[in-house]
Amino acid sequence: MGQKVHPFGFRLGINQDWRAKWYAGKNYTRFWLDDVKLRRVVEDRCLGGAVARVEIERSGDEVCLTLYSARPGILIGRGGQNVEALKSDLEEVSGDKIRLTIREVERPELEAVLVARNIAGRLEERIPFRRAMRQAAFRTMQAGAKGVKIMCKGRLGGLEIARTETVRQGQMPLHKLRANIDYGVVEAHTLMGRIGVKVWVYKGDIMPEAKERNATTETGQVSQGA
Repeated sequence: MGQKVHPFGFRLGINQDWRAKWYAGKNYTRFWLDDVKLRRVVEDRCLGGAVARVEIERSGDEVCLTLYSARPGILIGRGGQNVEALKSDLEEVSGDKIRLTIREVERPELEAVLVARNIAGRLEERIPFRRAMRQAAFRTMQAGAKGVKIMCKGRLGGLEIARTETVRQGQMPLHKLRANIDYGVVEAHTLMGRIGVKVWVYKGDIMPEAKERNATTETGQVSQGA
């Protein structure tokens, strides 16, 4: 059995932050189920909005949702009609007051979820999987990524036996804690069954030593002045 670690959970508290920012004691189960329902509503209602991730914060009786989208204009709609409809659906599911915020993703080619969703859409259109994977990896590297890894599992090419195909370009340090790696999983619903698409995008290193060095230099200057 393979020993696999989620890239986000492996780096939480180091260079990754929680995507559900709240604390609860007795109401933990209810809040967790509400988060799952809210994410499902966003996934179902915003198929054309290219939502990369959803962040949820709870303060009192209000739930703050932040959607990071590559197409914010589609989510907002004319005069904000789509936003109001989405907000009403979320409030109906949750039962709490929803404050919705939409932020634009500057480089969608560097978001692993959007890359995986693009590949899944092309697989559903019967485009050869190798071509879709290679073109997606090329666009991601052209956007400025230092490395990309794409893995597809399922009945690729309509074969009877499921298999795995992987495309790698550049670097992919999976065990480096300071590496900024984005990860996404999407399923493609094809006539031959479901095909899983996993994408890893290596954006570079996040160096936490800069703050420590500044703090040490400031303390050294203070001690010298004293």
